[in-house]
Amino acid sequence: MAAAGSVMGALFVDPGRLSARLVLEAPTELPDGQGGVSESWTQVAALWGRIEPLRAVAREEASAATAPITHRVTIRYRDNVLHAMRFVHRGRNLLIRTVRDPDETRRYLVCDCEENQP
Repeated sequence: MAAAGSVMGALFVDPGRLSARLVLEAPTELPDGQGGVSESWTQVAALWGRIEPLRAVAREEASAATAPITHRVTIRYRDNVLHAMRFVHRGRNLLIRTVRDPDETRRYLVCDCEENQP
């Protein structure tokens, strides 16, 4: 059976497929002691989700080869998940690009994320 589908406009997610342990983090700015700031990350929550790899595209940025990998992450609904936060899973950082409630029932969130590979 498929993990997610659409029946009469409602999203079906098998809760047993939310098997990846994720840490949700938010960016924070800390004073660097010289009048500027440095970026850090603060843990917001530990939660369960499903990670689905979507694609990897090799490209060049500033004369350096990069290969960002995109993922779809499905979690139970939370009202504090925002664009530019990230999920951490087994040492991998998945930057949240978009957040949506696919059927607007406040049951699940689907996040499109990007993981940059060196």
